Amino acid sequence: MAVFTEVQFGEADALVQRLGMGALRELRGIEGGIENTNYFATTESGEFVLTLFERLSAEQLPYYLCLMKHLAGAGLPVPAPVADPAVAPPTGHALSIPAQAPCELLHRVAGKPAALVQKLSGRSELAPTAAHCAELGAMLARMHLAGRDYPRIQPNLRGLPWWNETTPVVLPHMDEAQAALLRAELAYQNHVAESSAYAALPRGPVHADMFRDNVMFATGGEPDAPPRLTGVFDFYFAGTDTWLFDLAVCLNDWAIDLASGRHDAARADALLAAYESVRRLNASERALLPAMLRAAALRFWISRLWDFHLPREASMLKPHDPTHFERVLRERATHPHAIAHVLEPALAA
Repeated sequence: MAVFTEVQFGEADALVQRLGMGALRELRGIEGGIENTNYFATTESGEFVLTLFERLSAEQLPYYLCLMKHLAGAGLPVPAPVADPAVAPPTGHALSIPAQAPCELLHRVAGKPAALVQKLSGRSELAPTAAHCAELGAMLARMHLAGRDYPRIQPNLRGLPWWNETTPVVLPHMDEAQAALLRAELAYQNHVAESSAYAALPRGPVHADMFRDNVMFATGGEPDAPPRLTGVFDFYFAGTDTWLFDLAVCLNDWAIDLASGRHDAARADALLAAYESVRRLNASERALLPAMLRAAALRFWISRLWDFHLPREASMLKPHDPTHFERVLRERATHPHAIAHVLEPALAA
C-alpha cells in the first residue's frame, strides 16, 4: 500500500459519486506495502479504500475482486468491492465469461484499473497472542471451505514458476552463502512440487499474504474480553494454490519470533488447532507442512529481495528488509520438526 500514482481529488470524487457513495470529503494516501497505490476515501456514506493497481492487469483483476465478493457473500469478514450501477454484471458461468468482458467491480482512475472497497473496522494486532492466532486459524479454514465453489481459476502469480524466473534476477545482489541457500532451497521446492504427496494436497482460492497487518481485530470492550477478528483485506496476491501453502504463510508470520525467525510453539499450536476444528488436514498435508513452511519463507525472501534491490519509484514507499525471511527460512530448514508436536494429537485422533 504505497502511492505510485497521484490521484486528483476531483477524479476520486467523480468516481465515488458515480458509485452512489455521495460526495468525497477527504482523500489520504496510505503508507506501507509495495504493490499498489492506496488511498483512504471518506465520503458522505462512510469510509472506503481506493486502490489503483500498478502491476495487475484489467484481465487478471476480476479473479480477485469477484473472490472478495464471493467470500463476503458467504459471511466472511472480507470487504466487498463497490459495483458500478451503470455496468451490468456478466451472465453465464464465470469460466465462460470472456476476459475482456466489463466487470462491474473494476473501475478506472488516473489511467489505472481501480477498485473501491469499504474500510474495515478494528485494527491490526502486530503482537498477536495465542488467542489472536486461534481466531485467525478458524477464519482461514472457513475461508478455504467457502472458496470451494468459487468458479474462477487463476494461478498464484507469485508461485513456483515466479520463484524460478526471479531467482536469477536477485542472485547478483547476494553474497555467496545467501546465494547457495537460495539455489539449494529452490531446487528442493522444485523436487517437492513433483512429488505425489504434493499432487494430493487440497487446492482452491488462497489469500497467500495473510500477514498481521492484513487482518483486523475489534477494539474497545472489556479489558479481558477475548479478541474478535473483524476483517481480512488485501487479496491482491490471491490465487488458486494449495491450502497448505496459505496456512504456512500464516504460521511463518503469526507464530514466529520476529527478531530471530524462530518457531513459537504456543501460537502455532493455537493456530493449527483452531484451523483443524473447522477443517482437518489430510495425511499429505501433515507430511508436507515442514516443506511448505520452507516454501512460504522462500517465496517472501525472493519477493523482498526483488523489491529491495530493484525498487520502483513511489512516494511513501518503504521496502521490507529481505533478511527477515532469510532468517525464517534458515530456521525452518534447520528445525524441520519444530512443529511436529502440534500435529501429534491430531494424528492420534
